[in-house]
Amino acid sequence: MSLLLRVRSTVASLHRFSRALSSVSVSEHKLAEPVLETDLCSIHPAAVVHPNAVIGQGVSIGPFCTVGASAKLGNQCQLYPGSHVFGNTVLGEHCVLLTGAVVGDDLPGQTVIGCNNTIGYHAVVGVKCQDLKYKTGDGCFLHIGDNNEIREYASIHRSSKSSDRTVIGNNNLIMGSCHIAHDCKIGNNNIFANNTLLAGHVVVEDYVRTAGAIVIHQFCHVGSFAFIGGGSAISQDVPKYMMVTGERAELRGLNLEGLRRHGFTTPEMRSLRTAYQRIFMPSDASSGGFEERLAEVEQNEVLAQVSSVRSMVQSIRDCFAENRRGICKFRHWNG
Repeated sequence: MSLLLRVRSTVASLHRFSRALSSVSVSEHKLAEPVLETDLCSIHPAAVVHPNAVIGQGVSIGPFCTVGASAKLGNQCQLYPGSHVFGNTVLGEHCVLLTGAVVGDDLPGQTVIGCNNTIGYHAVVGVKCQDLKYKTGDGCFLHIGDNNEIREYASIHRSSKSSDRTVIGNNNLIMGSCHIAHDCKIGNNNIFANNTLLAGHVVVEDYVRTAGAIVIHQFCHVGSFAFIGGGSAISQDVPKYMMVTGERAELRGLNLEGLRRHGFTTPEMRSLRTAYQRIFMPSDASSGGFEERLAEVEQNEVLAQVSSVRSMVQSIRDCFAENRRGICKFRHWNG
């Protein structure tokens, strides 16, 4: 009899435990759904989203986010907790703002960001420039293309005047703590290592690589496929295909490894190397001045047929055009 009572007591306890588990599961489920689901969007109730903001389908907005009245978020954008979109800002589809990221500013003008961009932790993109010549009330603009990754603590500023804009192309990797100032023009497929700092009005073409902790003076121009060594200070232009390094950066030859990785053929690289040596490394004093050496390469029957050589020579000439800063220093070796 006592055994039967113990069995009944155990069964009753199991039933009570099962009911308790069910009630905990229900309460946990209730706690897990404080997210507002509207038109296939997920907006956390702790987010502040202005009713005039335009929100695409499948957008996810986490807690403590802010979306301003003039913001437009494309389909499938994700705002991680504590990220913010201010001012007249357009985000393309599939953009991701990680925690602490700030995009846009309540200023005249606009920030436009294309599709598939990632804005890293605490990065600040599309805010007022640090140029004292900027006049309060002027429109200022930033345009960013597609498929860019902007890492943690990077900063990218809008233009300093309404007639210009800061522009970043497609497929760029901008690593942590980089700075791109007002009115810069960045092309496609560039990689900026940590602490790459660009002053205002700098132009960087395509497929440029920088090592860490480099600075580029305002109005400088960096040609395609160039490489800038770590710790360098760039105060003059860097032509296409070239490698520079140094506290006051000097030309150190061609970026042959970068050219090889991007599909330049061996004959092309040999021709570029020959042209570089004739221009920057004359074998004797009878080689003439710099302009004469450039002209000699342009008139050489073999080198003049190579498109990359012609492009390099034109890039060198462009460095001396009006409103340009001239070419980086180059070491002069005699044979």
